Order: sequence, then structure tokens, then C-alpha cells
Amino acid sequence: MFILPKNVTIIEVGPRDGLQNEKKHVEETEKIGFIHALQESGITEMELTSFVSPKWVPQMADAKNIVGKSNKVGRQFVLAPNEKGAELAMEAGAKSIAVFVGVSNTFNQKNINRTTEESMDALEPVIDRLKNEGVFVRACISTAFYCPYEGKINKEDVINLCRRFVSMGVDELSVADTIGMANPVESYELFNQLNEELNGKVLLTAHFHDTRKMALANIFAALQAGIDRFDTSAGGLGGCPFAPGATGNIATEDVVNMLEAIGIKTGIDVEKVCQAVEKIAPHVSQPIETGMYRLYKNRDF
Repeated sequence: MFILPKNVTIIEVGPRDGLQNEKKHVEETEKIGFIHALQESGITEMELTSFVSPKWVPQMADAKNIVGKSNKVGRQFVLAPNEKGAELAMEAGAKSIAVFVGVSNTFNQKNINRTTEESMDALEPVIDRLKNEGVFVRACISTAFYCPYEGKINKEDVINLCRRFVSMGVDELSVADTIGMANPVESYELFNQLNEELNGKVLLTAHFHDTRKMALANIFAALQAGIDRFDTSAGGLGGCPFAPGATGNIATEDVVNMLEAIGIKTGIDVEKVCQAVEKIAPHVSQPIETGMYRLYKNRDF
């Protein structure tokens, strides 16, 4: 009989991962209102924005202001793809910085024009500097299950990449099903092995997209493997500009509802998450139709 955790930490990624691929420009004031409303729901860890080139991701051009104007609640991440991004993030006052690498070489090259190995070599001095500056470092592992270009990813390649990040001294690994093709057996097998090998050395977080509507099942499988941290996005917002076919992240409100229903505490108020979604919904291009938000709109829960 498996033992589920009593508590789970939700890392809200809507303001960054959720909005980065949004075609409709979202005003800075709307982003700040969204962030503050999410914090009011009880969320204490959040990915706020990304210090990337506005040429490639124009939605994140206001990163410095977002960091400066957000309430300092819990741990707030910003994404930085390289040394320049990390410098800008620290100048803006960020205390927690996420870096990222794709397990797939092709995905990595299309994303940042480097192979996976080249990316790791470039990140090593960046991570060393961040740790010396007292920054919390999160490593995001993209295409950990499948790649839109290379297909199924070798599990050992994922584990080796995670081992290397741990050897660099990162504080957290966020391991992602970037295009939403993983199934629950694959979720359990990968996270069980990672948990057995790396538990206690680093925080382990699972990140699922809901392309094939298996994200909740994959989260439950990861829970069985001992994972108690999950990236989610309010309203199911998201996608990846470099991953064709990837739809949104699993919705925060749906994950919190499932966890609380099976007796796992999150400290998050589902209704308040839905209120935050209601704030951002008029400012995004696609209608938001997640399960709990639909019930909220109908005042049916």
C-alpha cells in the first residue's frame, strides 16, 4: 500500500510560464493584479516572470517592474536563461532564480541555440556565482519524457542531467513533461527513481502539461512515488513557444481541488484561485475552461 504525503507545496507558474506564450499583450498592471490575487489565495511559491530577450518573448519585457512591484510573499522565482539574464534578475532584486535546460538536444537548440551539453557547460559558472551570492537556484528540466522533435526521451539521460545539476549545487529540480505526452506509469517510474536517488540532496518538483488530459493522473502517480511539490498554472494557462503542440499547464484550481479532496493539505483556497483567474481571463486570447473555474463561474461549488 502506497503512502501519500500529508501536505503538498504548489508552485504557481501562471504569471511566467502561463503568460509567456500569450499572443495578446497583457498589461503590467493586470499581471501585478493577477500575482497579488494568487498570493491572497494562500500560494507562497510563485514563478513571477522571465529575464529573457524581449525580441524572443515580448510578453516578458516588463520583468524588472514585475519583480519590483510584486508583494514579497514566500519564495518568488524568476527565470534566467543565461548569465546576462541572471545579472539582470539580481539587479532587479530577485532572490530565487530558475535556469533551464532541455534533455533533448534538438529542443535545446531550437530554444536557446545550444546543445544540452553546451548549455550545461555555460550554466555551471552562472550557478556557482548565484550560489555564492546566496541565491536559491531552481533548475528546470524540459522534455523529460517526450520531445516534439526527437520523440521519447531516454530516462537515464534525464537522471544523468539531474545528477549533474545536483553536483553543481542547485536547490531544486523541476522536471517537466513539456508537451504533455507522459502517462502515469512513466511518471511513477521516473519520479520514483529520482526520489530514491536524490531525495534529501535537492527539492524535487514535478511539472505537467495537460495536452492529453492525463496531468492529474500523472500527478497522482508522482505522489505515489513520493513527490510533494508540483508546478501548476491558474486557469491552465501556458504552453511553450518552442514546443509545437504543447497546450497549457495543469490548472492550479483543479490540482488543489483533487489534493484537498483526498485529504492532502495545500494551504490554498480554491475559490480565491478562481477569483484570480477571473481577473486575468479578460486579458488573454483563449477562453479559460478548466473544471473548477467552470464550476466557479456557474457558482456550482
